[in-house]
Amino acid sequence: MEYVVCILAGYLIGGINPAYLFAKIKGFDIRNKGSGNAGASNAALTMGKKWGVISGALDILKALVCFKLAEWLFGEKMFIGIVAGVSCILGHIFPVYMKFRGGKGLACIGGTVLAYSWKLFLLLLAVEAVIVLVSDYICFVSISAPFLFAFSVGFLERSVVGMLILLLPALVMLCKHFPNLKRIRMGKEVHFSFLWKGKKELDRVGEDE
Repeated sequence: MEYVVCILAGYLIGGINPAYLFAKIKGFDIRNKGSGNAGASNAALTMGKKWGVISGALDILKALVCFKLAEWLFGEKMFIGIVAGVSCILGHIFPVYMKFRGGKGLACIGGTVLAYSWKLFLLLLAVEAVIVLVSDYICFVSISAPFLFAFSVGFLERSVVGMLILLLPALVMLCKHFPNLKRIRMGKEVHFSFLWKGKKELDRVGEDE
């Protein structure tokens, strides 16, 4: 029953999408503008860096809260926090409030990693910083981070079960990024450098501001 509660609560909390709500307040559906993703990177692209940072921070926070709240309520039962974090990630990706068309889960993965271990969070952050700076594509971070987290937990906990739980959102996130990989081949994917080359990137991919 504890796991059922964590799954349901994590899913429902994960479905609350800051980027989508901020865009709605500004009068548009973020899923129909920019990259089409209801997440922090598209919030930065369509509404400005400030809203991207706020959206990302709130997505990290909601996953962290789900993880820690599960452990606080039910103790450190086997992977109870990870189950709540994974449910939050999947709720963010497939939110019932948004007809199951949500974001892609990167910030929520970050919040789950941070809740699990701040040391592992800093290590993965360093690895992913290299990946994004070398590739100039944020989607490679979104694809690699969940798999690195899953394998790290499997190794640290000596547990195939823990790894398999985390491989579920990793595989979902990989599938969700197939369109990004297709846009990269077509030269239409927004580079990470849009943070300081916003208008140039929008013009390059054919988007109006």
